[in-house]
Amino acid sequence: MDPCEQEPADVAQEAAEVNPQYLQQLKDLDIPEDEAKKALILTGNVSAEEAAIFYFDSLDNQNVDSDDEDMYYKMVFVVNMELSMGVGKIAAQVGHGAVGLYQLMLKDSKSKEMVDKWDAYGAKKIVLQGSSTAHLLELQALALSLDLPVYLVQDAGRTQIAAGSRTVLAILGEEEIVNKVTGKLKLLN
Repeated sequence: MDPCEQEPADVAQEAAEVNPQYLQQLKDLDIPEDEAKKALILTGNVSAEEAAIFYFDSLDNQNVDSDDEDMYYKMVFVVNMELSMGVGKIAAQVGHGAVGLYQLMLKDSKSKEMVDKWDAYGAKKIVLQGSSTAHLLELQALALSLDLPVYLVQDAGRTQIAAGSRTVLAILGEEEIVNKVTGKLKLLN
């Protein structure tokens, strides 16, 4: 699994287990401690060399405001698993969620700025499992309370499921904040 695609719980656990020797090696390279820890976490705490490469590559690729250097963004799709959707149907619903949220965000200058930053950091997308419609609605309410942009897909009812069924919740935002909403959910497999 790519270290950047780890589940939030795994990343949080590894954060507490940053190898002190690797951390010191990175600090010896004049990498700030917080950035060194982040690089170790995002590379799976494998080696100081991997973390250093990640850190310096991210410096080369940065084209966002300096105030947002510590922010990584991701778009998350929570699929309603109580619905009997086939793989193709799920893929289509996630696509609707991505396009819907993206279009919604382009209408607002503050949200558009967030989309630009998300795109600058690689447009990370994660698909997770939600247990039910009620679960999606709870997650939507929590995301909204944290000022995260959301888009809830409702099916037209032309194929596998009833019209109006809530199929996918799309959320975009700073990774740390999004993880407060979806950090305990399982990846869709």
